[in-house]
Amino acid sequence: MCNSNLRLAGVRALLGIAVLLLAWSAGAQGNSPGAPPNGPEQQSAHPITTMFPHPDTAPWFVAAQINVISQGHPPFHAAYSGALSLNPHSEWRTSEVLTLYMGLQLKSRTEILLDIESAGGRGISDALGLAGFTNLDVVRNPELGRTPYLARAMFHYVLPLSGDTIEAERGPFSLFTRLPARRLELRAGKFSMADSFDMNAVGSDSHLQFINWTVDNNGAYDYAADTRGYTFAVRLDYEDRNWGVRFAESLMPKVANGSHLQWDLRRAHAENVELDLSPRLLPHRLSAVRLLAFVNHANMGEYDQAIANFLEHRTAIPEVSAHPPHVAVKYGFGLNLEQAVSANARVFARWGWNEGQHESYAYTEVDQTWEFGADYRGALWRRNLDRVGAAFVSNGIARPHQQYLALGGHGFLLGDGALDYGRETIEEAYYTVHLWRGLYTGFDLQHINNPGYNRARGPVLVPAIRIHLEL
Repeated sequence: MCNSNLRLAGVRALLGIAVLLLAWSAGAQGNSPGAPPNGPEQQSAHPITTMFPHPDTAPWFVAAQINVISQGHPPFHAAYSGALSLNPHSEWRTSEVLTLYMGLQLKSRTEILLDIESAGGRGISDALGLAGFTNLDVVRNPELGRTPYLARAMFHYVLPLSGDTIEAERGPFSLFTRLPARRLELRAGKFSMADSFDMNAVGSDSHLQFINWTVDNNGAYDYAADTRGYTFAVRLDYEDRNWGVRFAESLMPKVANGSHLQWDLRRAHAENVELDLSPRLLPHRLSAVRLLAFVNHANMGEYDQAIANFLEHRTAIPEVSAHPPHVAVKYGFGLNLEQAVSANARVFARWGWNEGQHESYAYTEVDQTWEFGADYRGALWRRNLDRVGAAFVSNGIARPHQQYLALGGHGFLLGDGALDYGRETIEEAYYTVHLWRGLYTGFDLQHINNPGYNRARGPVLVPAIRIHLEL
């Protein structure tokens, strides 16, 4: 059997396991003593948003999701193109992400969480040529294929610091339905920094909201991750009713955008810290203010040194990775805001900056970014689970990074062979339609000026169709 057939068989097996487990889960809930009836009145009061019900009282948790995004663009103007440019000719690509979520509550404050994932298909131009790439579900190395892999495997422990409790929503990242109002939480294992840092209720979910990399995440946050977006880390959270702070120590990849993590902490590691505040800026409306800082230690090159090596004819083109092994430091900051302005409308904004002297290493090639946007729930037209949103983001890079690309240097995403620098700006709008239970579809449109920071290329119009299934 060829490799592609093996991968397809693996994906089908993953889906089959998910459906069997979920069907068994639904049956177990339906036969449990005291289970509430699932009649029309209950459905209207609490609409079902998954294909199978998930019990809140079981010590285990099984769920799955499928997200398919089909996306393309018509031809656009390009004065020239390079090895890592966005393709100026018309193209259409489809990506799919399948995830099986599992969890087991060991004790009242301890649980184990496990996710198995498959990410297949391709993004337009194989995710090259844009700093704010148009599809967050796309793996930056398409050669990795659809083979299922372990995405998350974490130990989660909660230490109560108060007797009073608050309600919590059960889901893939925590099974607890009530938590101490004041507490310490410890997580250790494999997960993504984006699971908890720089989160935003309006703009962080590529399955039901925006799908651009730098709309759903702070583009200047070069968070520690392998090519698929995961790392091994230890995270400690202190949570109170109106504020919290979290810290994580995590592994960095061995090379920029690499699939293998560096386990020798003397050679590479990362610190992440975020302060999370919940002020009451408007009466009876939720607000959030998050302040982020990160420090990466890794075998990173400097753009100025790469330029000097090229000008002194030591390299044929500027090569930021052409340097003796060493440990360099890259750091940055972020601000994340969200505000409910009515029962159905919310707004959000982000700002990010990193020092820009060392190479972009793990997430994307952005040194400064700012964005703002909003969403609206479709209650006005009697579609309570529909949502519409719009956002604007402006990305930039530091001067050494600009000069490096202008002289023909390549990053892990960008390299037109030359550069007429301009900030990369993106407008994105979406509409998500709830069809039935856990089935959603959606339409997305992005308009990109100066793709890859190059005024000699673009603008680009990128429409997309999304199908999402919650099992």
